[in-house]
Amino acid sequence: MSDPLVQRLQPFGTSVFAEMTQRALQFDAVNLGQGFPDTDGPQEMLDLAARGLQEGLNQYAPARGLPVLREAVADHQERWYGIPLDPQTQVLVTVGATEAIAASLIALVEPGEEVLVIEPSYDSYGAAVAMAGGVRRSVQLGFPDLRLDLEQLRAAVTDRTRVLVLNTPHNPTGKVFTAAELEGVAAVAREHDLVVVSDEVYEHLVFDGQQHLPIAGLPGMFERTLTISSVGKTFSLTGWKTGWVSGPRELVDAVAAVKQFLTFVGVTHLQPAVAHGLAMPDAFFHGFAQQLQDKRDLLVSALGEVGVPVSPCQGSYFVIADLAGHGVEDAVDFCRRMPEELGLVGVPVSVFCDDPTPVRSLVRFAFCKQDEVLLKAARRLHRLGSA
Repeated sequence: MSDPLVQRLQPFGTSVFAEMTQRALQFDAVNLGQGFPDTDGPQEMLDLAARGLQEGLNQYAPARGLPVLREAVADHQERWYGIPLDPQTQVLVTVGATEAIAASLIALVEPGEEVLVIEPSYDSYGAAVAMAGGVRRSVQLGFPDLRLDLEQLRAAVTDRTRVLVLNTPHNPTGKVFTAAELEGVAAVAREHDLVVVSDEVYEHLVFDGQQHLPIAGLPGMFERTLTISSVGKTFSLTGWKTGWVSGPRELVDAVAAVKQFLTFVGVTHLQPAVAHGLAMPDAFFHGFAQQLQDKRDLLVSALGEVGVPVSPCQGSYFVIADLAGHGVEDAVDFCRRMPEELGLVGVPVSVFCDDPTPVRSLVRFAFCKQDEVLLKAARRLHRLGSA
């Protein structure tokens, strides 16, 4: 068998992240490609997780997660967004947000039905649509301002469209959708009876005094929205792979029916520690967002010093840089050369898009790194300026 992988998943082979990480190691390059922090999360959460291992939390958790975590998710949604949840029926613990996304799409999408995504889009969305046997349709954000064309979004919906995937704050661009944009998306969903799968893993990483607005909180949207988040990004614990999905009972039940045959349950001993994190004081969440905002500013300033413009970055771990002014016409080729030529790693934005043409000179850089790493990256960027 020359290629045993089923045809619908063949476009999703080795990811660009794996390739760029390997090139970072090969050339001892500063890796701003993959979005994971290089420091651990709060010590009190680490201590609670270690205690769980020692105190017997080593068997299967309940199918929907430990009650302590489901209750913490419900409390969190009420505390931050005024969205009440029944932790028994409207919250499901998953193995990270990636599983929550895949299980949601497999549960909701019949073969041949369409899923509408906003591009550039996180690469797991397309793979999950393919696993569900669905058809991916896309609408692309405008560059450089990252504006969402709501009329284009509405026009992309057909009588086969079942689900709209939303991601705010947005990976890979760092965009935070405005209230007006969310109202527009909600109007499209209501008009066409769509289910919204809302990936909100960067919900607490919002900058410049802005606020995260869950689409589930808009009129008529809770009953048609699955909201997904996780411990990884908010607490710098990406390796814990503990996430959750919340929403109306019938939608959560559908996801739970699929999830039980994917991973069955999540890792037990981590769940009380995640629950503790969700209940931490507001100062923790605001302080961490401020730290990341400072890191964003450091990297954006370094890019500006060598004449590289960036798109607005209002949240997440990422900033989009336009290298067209430095002669870059193919960011894929440039990113493959960059570790050797500049000692730096980024990711071409085109890998997040069906149509690479409008983004052919754009590169995503992650700034969720220690300051000394970002400063080292800044020094290497000056090689670009002198090239």
